[in-house]
Amino acid sequence: MKKSFLRVLLIVALGLRLAAQDAEIGKSKLPPPAHANVAYGPHTRHVLDVWLADSTRPTPVLIYFHGGGFVAGSKGNLPASVLAAALRDGISVVAVNYRFAPEVAFPAHYLDCARAIQFVRHSARTWNLDPTRVALTGSSAGAGTALWIAFHDDLADPASADPVARESTRVTCLAVMGAQPTYDRRVIREVAGEAAAKHPVFANLHGLKADELETEKAFKLYAQAAALTYLTRDDPPVFAYYSEPRTAVAPDARAGTGIHHPNLGLLLKSRMETLGLECVFLHRDQKINVTTAEFEFLRRHLFPAPVAPN
Repeated sequence: MKKSFLRVLLIVALGLRLAAQDAEIGKSKLPPPAHANVAYGPHTRHVLDVWLADSTRPTPVLIYFHGGGFVAGSKGNLPASVLAAALRDGISVVAVNYRFAPEVAFPAHYLDCARAIQFVRHSARTWNLDPTRVALTGSSAGAGTALWIAFHDDLADPASADPVARESTRVTCLAVMGAQPTYDRRVIREVAGEAAAKHPVFANLHGLKADELETEKAFKLYAQAAALTYLTRDDPPVFAYYSEPRTAVAPDARAGTGIHHPNLGLLLKSRMETLGLECVFLHRDQKINVTTAEFEFLRRHLFPAPVAPN
């Protein structure tokens, strides 16, 4: 019993350390938002910040979900460079907090973020936003969340008495960093290595105990929580950036190493291109300014060229 308890403590400690590392991705000092800590739901973490682009016409909006392994992180981790580039290009920005494990498990984290999208759409007129031009961004767990929502069928409930719940969750495009297109531990092991499969995110997200990670219960949850499960030909284009080395991860590497492996991005790209969908894959070895490339992609989809008359 004592050994089991110590093992649980070690797993929790490892999870918090790795989550804190994920949460640091892009952490930066941000200018004050136009609207801070706006409640989009009843929980204390159901809050978002809004920065509005200077425009007399409704603007597109970029919604950010933070990383942190579903146990840590903050909307304050929005990269300052991303915020500045968006506002410069006439794109308003929203950064979202959502609930953490172990208080909640799949699909609560995803549904919180989906609710935030619906709330932003419901507030579009108030904030001078164009509800037809919505993009998602995020890193790590936030990126995986963005992919799941973007590929999932519309979560709107037209019959709901809640006007926010009646809003669509479909988006125009998304730009993600270090994304996991699946949280299936078996797939992660195959494409990113054994060390990546030891990341605590699989227990955190799915609400599983250590001895449940390779059970039928887990496999069912893995399928439900994987963005790739829902990928179809009508899904939006993706820009995906990865900064981890493209080399193989040693099996005895520190637990969690490889959870942002570029092979995950190549898997995403392959699945999307098989369906004729655009997926721009970018790796740090390409020596390209990621923010510049990201906003070239976002501008192309959020400000499409007008169709010439016949």
